[in-house]
Amino acid sequence: MSQISRSQVEAALAGYTDPYLESDLLSAGCVRDIRIDGGRVEVDIHLDYPSEFLKGGIAQMLQTALENIDGCSAAAVNISWSVAENKSQNSVEAITQVKNIVAVASGKGGVGKSTTAVNLAIALAKDGAKVGLLDADIYGPSQGIMLGVEDGTRPETIDNKWFVPVEAHGLKSMSMAYLVTESTPMVWRGPMVAGALMQILTQTQWGELDYLIIDMPPGTGDIQLTLSQKFPVSGAVIVTTPQDIALADAKKGVEMFRKVNIPVLGMIENMSMHICSQCGHAEHIFGEDGAERLAETYNTTVLGSLPLSKYIREQSDAGTPVVAADDCSEVSMMYRHASRRLAVALARQAAAAQAMPSIEIADE
Repeated sequence: MSQISRSQVEAALAGYTDPYLESDLLSAGCVRDIRIDGGRVEVDIHLDYPSEFLKGGIAQMLQTALENIDGCSAAAVNISWSVAENKSQNSVEAITQVKNIVAVASGKGGVGKSTTAVNLAIALAKDGAKVGLLDADIYGPSQGIMLGVEDGTRPETIDNKWFVPVEAHGLKSMSMAYLVTESTPMVWRGPMVAGALMQILTQTQWGELDYLIIDMPPGTGDIQLTLSQKFPVSGAVIVTTPQDIALADAKKGVEMFRKVNIPVLGMIENMSMHICSQCGHAEHIFGEDGAERLAETYNTTVLGSLPLSKYIREQSDAGTPVVAADDCSEVSMMYRHASRRLAVALARQAAAAQAMPSIEIADE
């Protein structure tokens, strides 16, 4: 029996293209080690995005490819993954133990931003990541309802100084809704709102988090500026709908983040189409490809497009978002694909930052 060559193993591995890396694992630099012992092959692979749900299936496909090599008697594929720390503003102090802060924002209200934020967060957690969710919409906090947290729930405190986040659906969550009653209006001026956000964010014991997802209030006001200036936000996701008026406001959101040096990781297009529940006919009632055109203009990408769905609305109102209710349903998989593309965008950004040489200028 002839010895299996490394080139044969690499050719077999190159036959699989990761749908999120959009590359084979060898070209993406994910293959850490190849060991060949006679007819036995063992491969170590490391992915830079949460892959707990995926790694078993990937390993099985690669193992089958390796076993098809002439002379291979046994093959094993070991897959690990990790999340790198990533902050876009090095001059801003990081939040202890939080690797990535992602702002989910929109230029206007009513585009499904909060629904997107909670489902992206749960999707990341389903893939094995440690995830927190901060409801920064001080004026209209809604994440408590969407997470099914009972009205009147209050976070525990440590030494009368630190909040303990409320856990729900695998997330650590914090919201102004946990600190006031459902009927209490937040009649606050901008500086008070910004101060409340800072207090909630910095005085919550988040613990170790791979991602802290922040559900931003709509618009481009004080909270957005405070967040970008005071905290190391890794990147932003812009949520929009296809119609021109929503896209015009989404442009303002993109421009705001660019001005404060926060990368826009991608866009989510909600209500991209309506599918008739009676006949299955799909119709773009709010327009078509609006987010795609906007993403192309700003050299970013569309992370996902979600339909106008009664099921999404019903599950959010019931306190069990679609990804928590059935993580393998068609609409849940749309959120899960989007969350993995988001994680890959962050990983690439972190890798690019590490590769960037540091330049020091000193007076002679």
